[in-house]
Amino acid sequence: MTDRVCVGAIAGSFGVKGEVRLKSFCAIPEDIATYGALASEDGKTTWDVKITRSVKNGFAARLTGVSNKEAADGLRGTRLYVARAKLPDLDEDEFYHADLIGMTVFDTGGTELGRVKAVLNHGASDLLEIAVKGARQPTLLPFTQATVPTVDLKSGRIVADPPDGLFD
Repeated sequence: MTDRVCVGAIAGSFGVKGEVRLKSFCAIPEDIATYGALASEDGKTTWDVKITRSVKNGFAARLTGVSNKEAADGLRGTRLYVARAKLPDLDEDEFYHADLIGMTVFDTGGTELGRVKAVLNHGASDLLEIAVKGARQPTLLPFTQATVPTVDLKSGRIVADPPDGLFD
């Protein structure tokens, strides 16, 4: 687990007065503006965020110190982080995606299947993208209670019961 979690990204400028187009990765998208100052990936720059309105695929927002279109355009692609301590506690069966990335996945017999490379969601449910040793392409494993009965954050292990043939 890391001490910071990525909660959003800047998709570019919005308008000509320094607003940015903000993509939120939060379960409740508006919460991105409630955690206080957000930091760049290296932690050297922080911005206070004020959402001004909803726009397609995100929000228009003002960031402290960003006052013109050129400055906003210069931040395109910047990922925004917040201290983990500012995030709400999760229920026992909930996890932050950042905590799952890098965990080792084993089958129910103890055989290592691979490592979590990413957590994806294309609308229906979360998928774990598993990097499998020796495989050219990652394997996508549904992240459901049935296929992933155990996630042990402390030991960095996930126990999976994948559908037959998925890892062959």
